[in-house]
Amino acid sequence: RKRETKQRTHHTLSSTTTMSFSSSSSSSMRPETNETKPLVMHSAKQTAADGVLSFAFGGISGMVATCVVQPVDLIKNRMQLAGSSPNPVAKTSFGMFTHIVKTEGAMSLYNGLSAGLFRQATYTMSRLGIYSALLNWASDSTGKPPESFVAKAGLGMAAGGLASIIGNPSEVCLIRMTSDGRLPPDQRRNYRHVFDALARITREEGISTLWRGCTPTIIRAMVVNAAQLGSYSQAKQLLVDHLSFGRSDTSTHLVASLISGFVCTVASMPVDITKTRIQTMKIVDGVPEYKGPVDVLQKVVRNEGFFSLWKGFTPYFLRLGPHTVLCFIFLEKLNGWFLGGRGL
Repeated sequence: RKRETKQRTHHTLSSTTTMSFSSSSSSSMRPETNETKPLVMHSAKQTAADGVLSFAFGGISGMVATCVVQPVDLIKNRMQLAGSSPNPVAKTSFGMFTHIVKTEGAMSLYNGLSAGLFRQATYTMSRLGIYSALLNWASDSTGKPPESFVAKAGLGMAAGGLASIIGNPSEVCLIRMTSDGRLPPDQRRNYRHVFDALARITREEGISTLWRGCTPTIIRAMVVNAAQLGSYSQAKQLLVDHLSFGRSDTSTHLVASLISGFVCTVASMPVDITKTRIQTMKIVDGVPEYKGPVDVLQKVVRNEGFFSLWKGFTPYFLRLGPHTVLCFIFLEKLNGWFLGGRGL
């Protein structure tokens, strides 16, 4: 009897232990209840402070990238303007590089750097900050962005259009300062820095001149940001979802930004050359050189050929590609350090 009693007691204790273990295991395996969902939503969505940081990080990352690619940007602008000259000084990007170094000195490759940095502090800060806010608004409760490339491109287009209005004065200053060296000495504007350019343009030509070429600038910005931001977000999502890339890996950001840079270069060059020609055109006896963006495109195609719309493709891609790579990688790192990995 004592032996039977001990066996029953042991069996009861074993059953109780097993049941309690099973209960705790099942509770740990059970999916989260609805009570935790608000916490997930709160961590996935941006706060007001996160939004401010997104704007600041966009401007900082753009300025760092510009310090690296400024010489290539200057060569690109000179190549785009070479077609409007009856006797271009160079036909290739390397030829333009050697000509600038010989005639103006190596440091002239950084002419307009202050305007380039000012452009990043206005235009790039605005476009990346606005896009980040719009992408966060369009994401679901877990922070996952929309699947459609069209949706991402539309958000990029809206961000670019709004930011270009803010950044147009810096665009005008940048184009003038980087192209000043190609003019005869007596026709050069010789701006000392971007703030000197802003003051003199306002005083000598009127404040509205700072928004000259605003229409093609807006069009270019909408095309650029639809292609660049949309393709970057889409490429990054495809790499993570289908090719097992890590969302926070530098390799993911590198590959996605290279794809983005190429797509953006092909899509934006015709509108970029249109913008450049309008912002640097001369007005003789009150008559402008071009009547508008369509007139620029028609004259370029008629006088220089269709593929001249992609003149300066190499320096443009060498500028936009590394700028896109450096800007996005640095931006993603800042987001990872301060915003818990939330990226574009």
